Amino acid sequence: MIASSSSTLSNPPELPVDYADVAAAADRLDGVAHRTPVLTSRTVDAQTRGQVFFKAENFQRTGSFKFRGAYNAIAQLSPDQKQQGVITYSSGNHAQAIALASKLLGISAHVVMPTDAPDVKRHATEEYGATLHLYDRTTTDRETVAQEIAAQHQLTLIPPYNHPQVIAGQGTAGKELFEDVGELDYLLVCCGGGGLLSGCAIAAHHLSPNCRVIGVEPSTADDATRSFHSKTLQTVHNPDTIADGARTPSLGTLTFPLVLHYVYDMMAVPDRALCNTIVFLLERLKVVVEPTGALAASAILSDIFQPPAGVRIGAILSGGNIDRSIIATL
Repeated sequence: MIASSSSTLSNPPELPVDYADVAAAADRLDGVAHRTPVLTSRTVDAQTRGQVFFKAENFQRTGSFKFRGAYNAIAQLSPDQKQQGVITYSSGNHAQAIALASKLLGISAHVVMPTDAPDVKRHATEEYGATLHLYDRTTTDRETVAQEIAAQHQLTLIPPYNHPQVIAGQGTAGKELFEDVGELDYLLVCCGGGGLLSGCAIAAHHLSPNCRVIGVEPSTADDATRSFHSKTLQTVHNPDTIADGARTPSLGTLTFPLVLHYVYDMMAVPDRALCNTIVFLLERLKVVVEPTGALAASAILSDIFQPPAGVRIGAILSGGNIDRSIIATL
């Protein structure tokens, strides 16, 4: 069910990112990032008794929205920082994005990646030219590893979500959606660390002020949902979920206040619903979407999100980098 409470603050604190940052990112990405299509389905519209618009970021460069934030952040580095190179930590999509953005800009890239990251993401990251540093996520803190390597080689750390220019870049996905379909009543966005959710919520606030933005995460990794409702940052350790992109330990120090200010509600979906949604999207919309990328759609296609009839709903399909073995299992 949709909660009736809103987290919007009447007198918000100074926030790290605003719509001007998103608009500037859109200019920076023009001609570099793909303007991804918006997909519709009569079957989904009939099921929801409304209109649903899927922003297909699975067709973005590197197969996910992450390219937007990575390129926006790296493009603004100083000449000295570009010469030294960059480093990040990621289970795969941000890794690929950093690798490709660095390649396009002529910068060396290092990526700290878990040993159990999906093969499709690891191989793509290597093919884009990044140097990988593998670690065991059950015993090792990835941020610590990345910071040590960064200090050793004087690299600039570009984290996956807790970075103002990353957040601004991700918000361009929402900006494009509103420009293409007009105002919406609801916008559902997947949530791991909150970069995409924060950025899209900022875009919604400016371009569709009455739109209620809802973040969606896995049931076993519901730290953001608990943080949102308690107004206190909650964490989760190595959650067991098929949605590898949402295994982040918590919202960030930048994304948390943005979520509290701009997001209307948070909800969580079980992995079984994610599996069913991936199959549905493959069979009905003819698109390949990874588990994390299907979070928003899963809330819509299950009984978890129950909007009133006649509303216009947006949903971000955030990525399509899924191993063939998982598709076969589903």
